[in-house]
Amino acid sequence: MEAHSLAQILLTYTVIILSGILVFSAISHILYQKRSPASMISWLLAVFFLPIITVPLYFLIGIRKRASKQMKSFVTFEHTNHPNNIESQRLPLLQILKKDGIPPATSGNSYKLITSDTEAFETMLQEIEQSRQSIDLCTYVFTYDQTTKTILDALSRKAAEGVKVRLLLDLVGSWSVYFRQGCFKTLRSAGGEVAFFVPLFQKPFQSYVNLRNHRKIYLFDRTKVLSGGMNLSNEYMGKDDGSKRWKDILYLLEGPAVYNFYTVFINDWNYATEASEAIQPQSMAKSKGENIVQVIPSGPDIPRDALYEALLSTIYGAKERIWIVTPYFVPDENLMKALIIARHRDIDVKLITPKESDHLIADLGRGAYMREIYEAGVDVRFYEGEMLHAKAILIDMTGGMIGSVNLDNRSLFLNYEIVTFAYSETLIEQIENWMLELMEHSDKELLYPSKTREALENIMKVFTPLL
Repeated sequence: MEAHSLAQILLTYTVIILSGILVFSAISHILYQKRSPASMISWLLAVFFLPIITVPLYFLIGIRKRASKQMKSFVTFEHTNHPNNIESQRLPLLQILKKDGIPPATSGNSYKLITSDTEAFETMLQEIEQSRQSIDLCTYVFTYDQTTKTILDALSRKAAEGVKVRLLLDLVGSWSVYFRQGCFKTLRSAGGEVAFFVPLFQKPFQSYVNLRNHRKIYLFDRTKVLSGGMNLSNEYMGKDDGSKRWKDILYLLEGPAVYNFYTVFINDWNYATEASEAIQPQSMAKSKGENIVQVIPSGPDIPRDALYEALLSTIYGAKERIWIVTPYFVPDENLMKALIIARHRDIDVKLITPKESDHLIADLGRGAYMREIYEAGVDVRFYEGEMLHAKAILIDMTGGMIGSVNLDNRSLFLNYEIVTFAYSETLIEQIENWMLELMEHSDKELLYPSKTREALENIMKVFTPLL
């Protein structure tokens, strides 16, 4: 009996000591890492009030830029000269991005905006059919349904013809097919490859589920790319069969800028598959396009927060307008201050966001921010159609940004993302017309919540750095 009691006491002390070590390690790492004061305070409060849940959660999802030989290497780009026809007002932004290691803007690109779900689907199938050498697709969400079945059939046919086909899916976003991979049997049998970022069981100690690959890169023969916000599922694109789909956007890009998408894809693919494929030299073929485009990736594989710095710089530098389309608006304090200051400078600041998103937690998290910018005079528009999933920003007539990044902490500081800045006036006008169309189907009235919901929203604001 005494031996049993002694064993229990020793076990209890061991658990207490180990728990203390873990709590101390978590707090030390929180204080050591370069993070915002709001994020630091949120994590420390969570550790203090819920240590049993928060400490293991922190080591699973709380670390972003990791310096480990086992972790994903930084993306490095082949740099070319800046085009000489970019106006001087864009130079501060270009200088920031250059210092952060981002490839320069390139001229000679053709750029087509796609705002229709059926057109996006038809363009996807057309580019697959026209490919002769390689098809490399990377997406966050892949759901096996009628849309993706058609895409997989097309990919299988091309693989059987000898085209190199690779499909890279995020483990979290595409979990339903990760655990049921029978839908890829035909593609794999034809010679196509399917990989997940990052395989849970192949890399159990490297599967940082918080660092998700949210990029949408659909590459064809390394000469064309589809990118934007659309994932691969019937929610985003498909036949004109009456399906209710989310409102989203893609663009078809051809020209020198495509090479940077290819570089990012190979870096992602090598990490997910433990391959060591070398980046092929950039083709010297000239494009007939007239658009200036800059590709900006972000995430743990980019040394600094280049995209975040670019957004802050353009917001502070705006002279006439800042128009934003985002499904999730949970910005950090710096972005909030920048937008409010812009409005105080009489800049036309507009925010277009869904009336209700697909995430209740995100809606609770955004409530306090919405009221703050609304009361500061920002023109907030609530889109009343299907879920608005598109992400875009217009700054004056200087540039327009489209890509995969949302205005929340997850997209800006945790996820692997990719966007393009379009600097040509014709592209900016296309994005402007699309935003004006969204505004025609939006409501300007901000409904104030009940006291209970307002309290929940204010509580959520404390923890939004963890979302």
